[in-house]
Amino acid sequence: MAGKRRTGLMRSAKLAALPMGIVARRMTATGKAIMTGAERGTIDEALIDKAADEVFRVLGELKGGAMKLGQALSVAEAAVPPKFADRYRDALTRLQNQAPPMPIAQAHRVLDEQLGTRWRERFAEFEDRPVAAASIGQVHRAVWKDGRVVAVKIQYPGADVALMSDLKMLQMLTGTFGVFMPGVDVRALIDEFVARTADELDYRIEADHQRRFAKAFADDARFFVPKVIASAPKVMVTEWMDAVPLNRIIAEGTVEQRNRAGLLLAEFGLSSPQRVGFLHCDPHPGNYQLLPDGRLGILDFGATVALPDGLPPVVGELARLGMAGDYDRLLEALRANGFVRPGHDLDLEPIKNVVAPIVAEFQGDTVHITRRMLQEHMTRSMDMKNMSVNNTFAVRVPPELPDLVMLGRVLGGIIGVCAQLDAEGPFLGLVEQWLPGYAVEGEAA
Repeated sequence: MAGKRRTGLMRSAKLAALPMGIVARRMTATGKAIMTGAERGTIDEALIDKAADEVFRVLGELKGGAMKLGQALSVAEAAVPPKFADRYRDALTRLQNQAPPMPIAQAHRVLDEQLGTRWRERFAEFEDRPVAAASIGQVHRAVWKDGRVVAVKIQYPGADVALMSDLKMLQMLTGTFGVFMPGVDVRALIDEFVARTADELDYRIEADHQRRFAKAFADDARFFVPKVIASAPKVMVTEWMDAVPLNRIIAEGTVEQRNRAGLLLAEFGLSSPQRVGFLHCDPHPGNYQLLPDGRLGILDFGATVALPDGLPPVVGELARLGMAGDYDRLLEALRANGFVRPGHDLDLEPIKNVVAPIVAEFQGDTVHITRRMLQEHMTRSMDMKNMSVNNTFAVRVPPELPDLVMLGRVLGGIIGVCAQLDAEGPFLGLVEQWLPGYAVEGEAA
């Protein structure tokens, strides 16, 4: 136990040292600029490079919360400035795959505790060597007693305490990430993880979510959700899935594979609230795979949000008005649905400046979702002329629609993954089909 505490303290110390080290270098850089007359911009560029390198280096040594953060930040990879993109991508790959396997004897002890000491009788075969590692557990390939090939997810002992500790410490890094990830709300992302981690640590909750999705998408020609075979708080057994992870499709997939994966991902995200009554809230490439028959396989249902009435129609209405460039009616709809605080006005010009260039990317119902598109959008969003203090205080999320914040982040994450895929296709058709309120009554959907 003392060894685990020391390890936790070392991880915390590394994280805590990051912001202070970067502040110290900024002070040194400022002094150098004054003493030598060097261009401040040049020194700031070097400082940003060093900050990025140090963040990548330290996070690469961590696990638990750092890996979880890496998974979440992977959806923002397409919006990262090009000069950092390669290093960012490499760091995320290391973060999501660097966890060392637990000793075989330890894995067996967890199985004893969770499935009973006669757990081996439930399997025809069990491979002791794990095939994959995640932020809080590892996956083993096995054969269930009825002959089905299965995946056995085993949680690391003490992962719950370590993960919560890491996530809380990672809150200290929000300003550091802002140095080379402008426009990404890292604090909100981490705060959200901390708030919902308890559910993800109990595999029984995840199993219940996955059963709902597997039932809704059973026998679907486009999607595959592995069925849950057995579950316990720290162990879950599901059907095995032979497929190509989206990480590999992004790196080396064909144009056809990337386009198909992007369209299926978008359809899954948009259709799930209507088909399942729940939204899958962890859209990063590691949670999706492309099967040989072309179906999109989906994993990791620890984070979901219940939407029993489907997506709110107001989302479709606002999207339709924005696509039509009807900003006057857009303002009316925002007011009518409680997005504008009483007694406040909205400045429409900054909204137009940000929205119109995105709308212009659509050709008919086809759009090519690219890194360039996201990077330019982030640049416009951060341009001072498109920022309005008045709008900052005027806009709010309606109290009766609290899940809109999560919905926005999930849809933003899906767009981020599609940009990594460089996907092109009839995305507007999916919006018309699955987004309530988008198609005007009487028009063809």
